[in-house]
Amino acid sequence: MGVQAKSGFLDRTLRNLRSGWRSIAGASYDASAASDRPDLPEEDLERVRKRMRECLQKRGGEVSARSRAAAMGHVYLALDPTGRERFLRLMAEEFDVDRNSVDMAIGALRRAEGLTDRFEAEEGLRRALQAPRLELLTQFNALPDGVKFLVELRADLLAIADKDAAMLGLERDLKELLTSWFDVGFLELRRITWETASAALLEKLIAYEAVHAIESWDDLKNRLDSDRRCYGYFHPRMPHEPLIFVEVALVSGLADNVQALLDADAPVVDPESADTAIFYSISNAQKGLAGISFGNFLIKRVAADLAGELKGLKTFSTLSPIPGFAKWLDKTLAQGKPKLLTQSERRSLNLASGRSKGAKGLLKKVLAKTAWTEDENLRHALKGPLMRLCALYLAEERRGDGRALDPVAHFHLSNGAVMEQLNWLADTSEKGMKQSAGMMINYLYDLDRIEANHEDYTGSNTVNVSSAIRAILKG
Repeated sequence: MGVQAKSGFLDRTLRNLRSGWRSIAGASYDASAASDRPDLPEEDLERVRKRMRECLQKRGGEVSARSRAAAMGHVYLALDPTGRERFLRLMAEEFDVDRNSVDMAIGALRRAEGLTDRFEAEEGLRRALQAPRLELLTQFNALPDGVKFLVELRADLLAIADKDAAMLGLERDLKELLTSWFDVGFLELRRITWETASAALLEKLIAYEAVHAIESWDDLKNRLDSDRRCYGYFHPRMPHEPLIFVEVALVSGLADNVQALLDADAPVVDPESADTAIFYSISNAQKGLAGISFGNFLIKRVAADLAGELKGLKTFSTLSPIPGFAKWLDKTLAQGKPKLLTQSERRSLNLASGRSKGAKGLLKKVLAKTAWTEDENLRHALKGPLMRLCALYLAEERRGDGRALDPVAHFHLSNGAVMEQLNWLADTSEKGMKQSAGMMINYLYDLDRIEANHEDYTGSNTVNVSSAIRAILKG
C-alpha cells in the first residue's frame, strides 16, 4: 500500500469520528463554521474559548456535557494544521495551572501545624496543581471513539510540543492521562488471522506496518499463513484499532535473511515441525501513544502463548533491523577516528578497490551507494570490517545514560534479550542497505533468562552478547 493509500485510510478514520459525533454535538459555532475558516482566526478562537469555559462550568446534566465536548471535538477535526495548533495553544496557555493558586497552596502547607491541617493543605495543593485542561481532556472519554480522538490529539501535539513550554506541558498532561488509561492490565492480546479479521482491520495492518512495508494484499495474506502468526494489543475503548502488533514466522533454525523469510513463493512450513519463532516486525500503530510502552509485554506474552501452543518451539528470536549503524559509521568516519580499521582490513579494502590507499573513503562510498553488492571482491573485502564495526556499534557504543546507542538494541536488551547473531546482507532492500549496509541481527529471548538479562541491562548497563558476536568483535 502506497503513501497516498495510507493517507486516505487515516483520513477516512477521522471522517468516521466526525460523523459519529455529528448527532451529539450542538452549538452555534460548529464544524461547518470551522470548515469555512479552518485556520481558526481570532474571532473564531474567542468562540472556542467560550465553549471550553462552558465545558468546565458543568451546566446541565451528562447529556449536555457530552454535547459540549462533542461540539468542541467536532470543531477541532474540521480545522487545518494552523487552526489545530491555535486550538491546542489556547488549551495549553489559558487552561494551564494557576501559578498564584499553587503558591498560595504551598504557603498554606508550610503554615499547617496539626496533622488534619496538613492533610487539608496537601489536598489543596493537589487540586491547585491540577490544570483545568485535564478536565477538558477527560470529558472526551465519554464520547464514542473519544479515546481514539485523544490519541490522535496527542499525535498532533507531539509534532509541535517542542516549540514552547506550555505546549510541552499540555502534551505531558495528556500523556499522563493516556498512560493511566492504557495500562497493560486493561489491554487484550488478540491473534489476527486472514480468516477472522475484518477487512478494515487488515487494512490497518497494512497502513500501520512500520518495519517491512506490506506491498499488497497477497503479501499480507502470506504474512498471515499457517506458518505465520500476528498478534496485537487492543484497548476496550478502541476495539477495532491495534495499539501495537507483532509478526512472527515459524521456522527451523535462526532466520538470517528477511527477503527469504517473506518470500511468498517459499514452501509453507508445518507449524508443528517448527523449532524457532522469529519475531521479524513489531509496529506501534498509534503515533499518539509514543512513549507509552507495550512492546516489552507483547513479545514476552506472545512467546509464552506460542510455547504453550506449539510444543516443538525451543527458540524465540527476532530478526531485527539496525537503524542507527550507517548514521553512526558516517559520523565516525567524518570525525577521522584513528585505528577504526585494522591494517589487515585496510590492505584488503585497498586491494579490492584497486587502490594503494583510501580504505576509509571506500567505506564512505559504501554508505552512499549499493553497487558494491554486485562486486564479489568488494563484498568479500567489506564483510569483515563492516561486520566488526557493526558489532562494535551494537555492543559497545552507548548513550549518555550508559544504555545501548541503537534504539532497537536498547528496546530488546531492556526486554531481557541477548545479542545472538549478526547477519551479513540480511536485508538488501533500499531501506535495509541505507540504514545498516544490509545487516540485521537476531536478538535471542531465552524464556528462562529473560528476567536475569533484563536486570543485567537495566541495573548495570550490561549488554549480554553471544560468543559468536564476541568473536566478530575480536576480528
